[in-house]
Amino acid sequence: MNAPATELATSLDALQKHGVICAPAGLGWIRVAGDDAATFLHTQLTNAVEDLAPGAARLAGYCSPKGRLQASFLMWRDAEGIVLQLSADILSALQKRLSMFVLRAKAKLSDITAAVAMVGVAGPQAAQALAAAGLPAPEAVFAAASAGDITVVRLPDAAGQPRWQLVLPAGRAGEIRAALTSQLAEADAALWDWCDIQSGIPRIVAATQEQFVPQMVNFEIVGGVNFRKGCYPGQEIVARSQYRGTLKRRMWLVQGDGAVPAPAAEIFRPEDPAQPCGMIVNAAPAPQGGWAGLAELKIDAAASALHLGSVDGAALTLGSLPYEVPLPEATQAAG
Repeated sequence: MNAPATELATSLDALQKHGVICAPAGLGWIRVAGDDAATFLHTQLTNAVEDLAPGAARLAGYCSPKGRLQASFLMWRDAEGIVLQLSADILSALQKRLSMFVLRAKAKLSDITAAVAMVGVAGPQAAQALAAAGLPAPEAVFAAASAGDITVVRLPDAAGQPRWQLVLPAGRAGEIRAALTSQLAEADAALWDWCDIQSGIPRIVAATQEQFVPQMVNFEIVGGVNFRKGCYPGQEIVARSQYRGTLKRRMWLVQGDGAVPAPAAEIFRPEDPAQPCGMIVNAAPAPQGGWAGLAELKIDAAASALHLGSVDGAALTLGSLPYEVPLPEATQAAG
């Protein structure tokens, strides 16, 4: 159950004033180990893996042959291999599918979710709290650092505040949380979900698998696609969308009242009441009340009156993403 708006508002105030700590929900982790782990993943994912250094994390996607995202990841190296962080509801099927393509490569995929825990920290005093607990606080976005068996990754800002995630052995979670809560306020996982929305980074879940070419959810803008790397499933279609000016859909931040919509909930506009003009990618309760979400929309629908579920559904308003979304002309010029 999500935290009530009053609790989220209190947590947002704490985030802005000093900082918060929480346990983000809905995530899982696959470790890919073996001599060929990086080479194997490099041939499967939308981002480069072979040159992924121990001090860096990257976004990446896994596409169908039609160029549609089946998963989105945050990935980094640890002492035992490369860790893929993804939505827990698609982990099992995704691990099985990727394992089918290992063939003779020396790479083994393991679900390590039960063995690890994640702690999220954010706010103006979060780096200080990490230092006081003997933990690193990498400064650059998507930089990673390790302290023994703990990996700390700097995430994109949200609500104007810096964020870090810690992935650590599950047995150490209580000890680390106790060390951090001396300076940071406890917050509900729903606040972290809202922060993820504000950062403008989509997460593919079961309901949205194979719905989007990466650019339709701004995945190349946030660094999830490398157009200079070698082939991967769907690469030709992803490249064509980038360079031939064929992209007609993008992702925007939207806000609404009422219950938080589920991923893949359809969005409509009065000009075309019979056909949806987009869908919800992710959504979370907002501290100010109502909810905020990332929505994939037809580019020409972004200026329309938008409604959730049907043209008679709740009205939606557009918010501001933390990055510029290029229009089709700008995309052509870049290509």
